[in-house]
Amino acid sequence: MTIGTASTEGRAVTRRRPLGMLLGPAFVAAIAYVDPGNVAANLTAGAEYGYLLVWVLVAANGMAVLVQYLSAKLGLVTGRSLSELLGDRLPRSGRLAFWVQAELVAMATDLAEVIGGAIALQILFGVPLLAGGLIVGVISTLLLAIQSRRGQRPFEFVIVGLLAVIAVGFLAGLFFSPVSWSDTLAGLVPRFQGSETVLLAASMLGATVMPHAIYVHSALARDRHGPAVREQVGLPRLLRATRLDVVLSLIVAGSVNIAMLLLAAASLRGVAGTDTIEGAHAAITSSLGPAIGVIFGIGLLASGLASTSVGCYAGSSIMAGLLKLKIPLLARRVITLIPALIVLSIGVSPTWALVLSQVALSIGIPFALIPLVRLTSTESLMGGLTNRRPMRAVGWSVVGLIVLLNLVLIGMTLMGLG
Repeated sequence: MTIGTASTEGRAVTRRRPLGMLLGPAFVAAIAYVDPGNVAANLTAGAEYGYLLVWVLVAANGMAVLVQYLSAKLGLVTGRSLSELLGDRLPRSGRLAFWVQAELVAMATDLAEVIGGAIALQILFGVPLLAGGLIVGVISTLLLAIQSRRGQRPFEFVIVGLLAVIAVGFLAGLFFSPVSWSDTLAGLVPRFQGSETVLLAASMLGATVMPHAIYVHSALARDRHGPAVREQVGLPRLLRATRLDVVLSLIVAGSVNIAMLLLAAASLRGVAGTDTIEGAHAAITSSLGPAIGVIFGIGLLASGLASTSVGCYAGSSIMAGLLKLKIPLLARRVITLIPALIVLSIGVSPTWALVLSQVALSIGIPFALIPLVRLTSTESLMGGLTNRRPMRAVGWSVVGLIVLLNLVLIGMTLMGLG
């Protein structure tokens, strides 16, 4: 198939297939950007430092638009996922080592998502955390069964529905909070306030630009728009639809993240106990009323359920691509659930575990991002759709900024331990 032929054929078909019908994969990937790790990091940042770190969310969301588009573009142009392409190019020992770090990142992801769902069940229904973690695991398995039995499109509808619930859950309180818009604008100026704000910034970045979302988007785009769709619609139109898909989905996700930080900055600053999600929920309920508190809890629960399902889907895709090995999603669900249940059972602060898990994700980002930018800039792989020079420059600049932030984070952490 040549791009020109596909484009010519697509002109006859696209009149019967509106651009909106091609949207969806980016909204599934965007769930990773509004998971419980985001809630913990954003609420902590707003409650402790007010509007100081608004710029981190804006910058991270801008980076995410580029990253997610490149991932989807890679899947559409090559017909293969990022992990599959890496699996083809790495030697056996390299594949195994790369998979180990990716698997650790997947477990950190699942840790955040299961703990967040368990906290939501405790907030809403008084369910003990360990039992809540088990319930989240069971329900997320049922959501994955939709994808396995009904295909990707029904799974997309369910996840997008949960994304809508998440948006309402976290945006509702903002309309009742005394947000200072002048301080919000001041928060767009990049700056830190001590080493703890650097740690929080890395946590927020890890919660926004997430490694498993980078891997999974290439697989989602490839699976949703298979060879038949690419032949009918044409790659140019699919890529235009993908750009719209990514921008719209991340506008939603970015708005939710910024709303969480503004809510905490306006209503939780200086309130005792807001260093945990449970404490923040109690303060929100006290300040804004029980109805807003319940809506917040429902949003948190939807976040945990949706994100852990997408995270497990991503982990399965990573394993299949790097190790050429597929295991049943139920078995994978059990394996990745264990670390979260251990954390819930030994009494570690759930909110602090969430924040630290996001730092681990931030450290894992370069391992996904560097190959992504390199592969999409390879002409022998991408043909005429390889990244042009401005795109490459921006892509490598994003990589450099993320790596630099992580080096600073590691250095400050070691100094703190010393």
